[in-house]
Amino acid sequence: MANYTVQTNIFPTFNQSILDDWKDDLEMQHDLTIVFDAIQIACKNIAAAIRKAPIEDLTGFAGTKNSMGEDVKKLDLIANDHFISALSKCKRVCCMVSEENGDLILPSNDKNDVLGPYVVCFDPLDGSSNVDVAVPVGSIWSIYKRRDPKLTKEFGTLEDALQPGRNMVAAGYAMYGSCTMIIHATTKSVNSYTLDPVSGDFVLTTPNLKVPKKGAIYSVNEGNYRTWNESTKEYVTIKKGSEEKKPYSLRYVGSMVADVHRTLFKGGIFFYPADKSSPNGKLRLLYECNPMSFIMEKAGGRAIAGLKGRVLDVEPTKIHQREPIYLGSPDDVTEIEEIMKKHGQ
Repeated sequence: MANYTVQTNIFPTFNQSILDDWKDDLEMQHDLTIVFDAIQIACKNIAAAIRKAPIEDLTGFAGTKNSMGEDVKKLDLIANDHFISALSKCKRVCCMVSEENGDLILPSNDKNDVLGPYVVCFDPLDGSSNVDVAVPVGSIWSIYKRRDPKLTKEFGTLEDALQPGRNMVAAGYAMYGSCTMIIHATTKSVNSYTLDPVSGDFVLTTPNLKVPKKGAIYSVNEGNYRTWNESTKEYVTIKKGSEEKKPYSLRYVGSMVADVHRTLFKGGIFFYPADKSSPNGKLRLLYECNPMSFIMEKAGGRAIAGLKGRVLDVEPTKIHQREPIYLGSPDDVTEIEEIMKKHGQ
């Protein structure tokens, strides 16, 4: 009789990785395991809602506007409710910031329910304008300790939320596409997890992610070319190549999660510059630029806010502050940075 060897792949789960990441700080390990479990619950519920959206009439606009005056999709509201509900119930979050809410969000009406020192800033459904046509969308979050982490049974304040990105303890995003994935970054590493439809767990599929030093793809909305400054126009012209130089490929989905995800894995650069129509930039600092910059830096890349320097060093003054952003492979970001320095813009 022939002998057969059966090889079974057993992947660590997201929660098991968290236990290992903070094994030297048991209190932080305990609290963050609870916080990340809440985030996973929210992401699973959002993924399920997106899958059945066309069937249950969850596509289209809700008839309301968000904190920035933008029209809100039905799934924006559903995703926001899932994040707020899950994070409030975990009792380790003292306050939250969401793209969909104009003001700071408190997790409860009773401050005695607050048992942890964490602040979570999130975009519950990034790229929602694409959701009706089944293009990958996502959720983005950043996690901080409040400025005085010894405070317990006290709500967080605006000052707790307005911290520079360098103070983050972790950041991540979920992508809802051909599969549901979570990219999770700590000060130690960046890991990719995929939702196993059988077990219902997010399992580790790409450990210790590193962005290539240089790529061959640029990602930007070229529809805004007319309003760009000269440094952006010059860089994009260079990337289009010449008779002597091979061009970069242009890839732009219009969902930050999808575009950054591709950049993280394949290299290159994603940027949303300031321009004449958005002189302060378009993307929001606390829950778009900061978490994506944290992830990219921990994967060996760079992220800058134009000539202001590192995105993570920008001091926020309001919760929905906008900033320009350029992130990706270190060589590609440095190239556009040198062009900006030459033009002084």
